Amino acid sequence: MRLHKNLCFAIIDGLTLIFNEGKYADKVIQQLLKRDKRWGSRDRAFVAETTYDIVRWKRLYAEIAEVKEPFDRENLWRLFAVWATLKGIKLPDWKYFENTPSRKIKGRFDELSKTRKFKESIPDWMDNLGQKELGESTWTKEIAALNTQADVILRVNTLKTTKEKLKGDLFDAGIDTEFIKNHPDALRLIERANVFATDAFKSGYFEVQDASSQLVAEFLDVKPGMRVVDTCAGAGGKTLHLASKMENKGQIIAMDIYANKLHELKRRAKRNGAHNIETRAIESTKVIKKLYDKADRVLIDAPCSGLGVLRRNPDAKWKLKEEFIKEIQSTQQEILQSYSRMVKPGGKMVYATCSILPSENQQQVQLFLASDAGQNFKLTKDKKVLAHKSGFDGFYMALLEKS
Repeated sequence: MRLHKNLCFAIIDGLTLIFNEGKYADKVIQQLLKRDKRWGSRDRAFVAETTYDIVRWKRLYAEIAEVKEPFDRENLWRLFAVWATLKGIKLPDWKYFENTPSRKIKGRFDELSKTRKFKESIPDWMDNLGQKELGESTWTKEIAALNTQADVILRVNTLKTTKEKLKGDLFDAGIDTEFIKNHPDALRLIERANVFATDAFKSGYFEVQDASSQLVAEFLDVKPGMRVVDTCAGAGGKTLHLASKMENKGQIIAMDIYANKLHELKRRAKRNGAHNIETRAIESTKVIKKLYDKADRVLIDAPCSGLGVLRRNPDAKWKLKEEFIKEIQSTQQEILQSYSRMVKPGGKMVYATCSILPSENQQQVQLFLASDAGQNFKLTKDKKVLAHKSGFDGFYMALLEKS
């Protein structure tokens, strides 16, 4: 493989923004890919995947290169040289790569790979927490799985098409997909491709949504005609899935504390042809109180550490702080205590997170059930999805029923 200067410069610029200015990797990469109209799909894939790779393995590569943050450009080129050497790519005769000790790099990699926190490139606190909550064996397997590249998974919008027809439409557009067992609305791409450029996407036939995330709407057991509240709707991935499950009949109230996310949901709902969604920004407790005992179903897709989705957001390893996890657990319990009051007698509620930590999941549910607010609820079933077992994102969901 031959390295091209303009592509490598783009990667170094991107890493500067991600590591030194705290920008989100996905947003930075979106901007990088618009940098040169002459780039083909292989060029763009190289820029995106290499940037993500170096972000994912930052700690390991920095240890090998013997550089410390904040990284100047010279140090970023050293990280790049480590990446290229470990990939078996011949370094060109550029000044940035002068005196790169290729043999030493490979030796340091072998040596550091004996220690999990270096091998999996994670902060000490995260390694300690994962081991404490999941146990040595499970955590070792799980963090290894969370360091792999995620598949692209689509969710068919059954308001507009079927899974079989969508598979055919995408095949005609040069994109090959396959069904996924036990995920009724999912298609997995055989090879990565820009699905957003397809007519099928523009027509609202599908959304990109991980297979684990797709299980949540299924878990909530909605029926056409119900009143459903999605309390932490965000930009609405699960809201839109609920709308298709309800066949556009009944009412979905999508709530969030961020009004701008709900604007994005409205735009997506229009493309999806989902007409039974009403958005409400949570500006005060009045919004919630008005719905006390009125909802057939309530979804709490709670804010969380996001440790189950590190494959998609590798920069979260460096942005996340241990104190945040303690704070978010307090928020999760407050949300459960407050939002559960919207469930009417005989109704059901799902508490879900994209975390793999029992302290954010099972323990939160048990704490809620032992409280005054949870005394009329019982746990019907729960599901823990681990990436190393499923091949998809780490997730948790619990179905609770109100007597």
